[in-house]
Amino acid sequence: MLREVTATRYVTPLREGGSLPGIVEADDLGTYVMKFTGAGQGRKTLVAEVICGELGRRLGLRVPELVTIELDPVIGLAEPDQEVQELLKASGGLNLGMDYLPGSLGFDPLAYEVGAAEAGRVVWFDALINNVDRSWRNPNMLVWHGDLWLIDHGATMIWHHNWPGAEASAAKPYNASDHVLAPFAPDIAAAAAELA
Repeated sequence: MLREVTATRYVTPLREGGSLPGIVEADDLGTYVMKFTGAGQGRKTLVAEVICGELGRRLGLRVPELVTIELDPVIGLAEPDQEVQELLKASGGLNLGMDYLPGSLGFDPLAYEVGAAEAGRVVWFDALINNVDRSWRNPNMLVWHGDLWLIDHGATMIWHHNWPGAEASAAKPYNASDHVLAPFAPDIAAAAAELA
């Protein structure tokens, strides 16, 4: 069960990605990256975020804590950006948040070395959840205090958007050739032995 907090202030939108997440402050004095139920990708994307994010945490991968965030749509009345204001209005009620990692940097494979064991664990996990969105174009990983953190699992379990094709999708081999960690010789066999 995820902890529930209430948004007290909308800070700023994050323009990366298509869902337009935003940084919010909450009544527990925490700061979170909030993903909205009113975003175009819909609730199934948030379901994938919760299932895969919590699974990753339980497997010992670094995933920021997930929380549910209660949002009063009135919080968006002072927002000057019309698109953001409409998103906030459409997202009243429960939304999803992840702990904001202040000072973190987007993962750059040219600037940060990843060991074969850690790379193997991440690639194995991405194969398990059918993550189609961790390429060099969009790594969806952060470096925080020298450690690799996994974020944004909305493009996982893509089969749950089309249940009639779920069995065929689940049986399809995972193609890791474009994975951002492929150049680090991921030890997938060791990861499978440990995590399966």
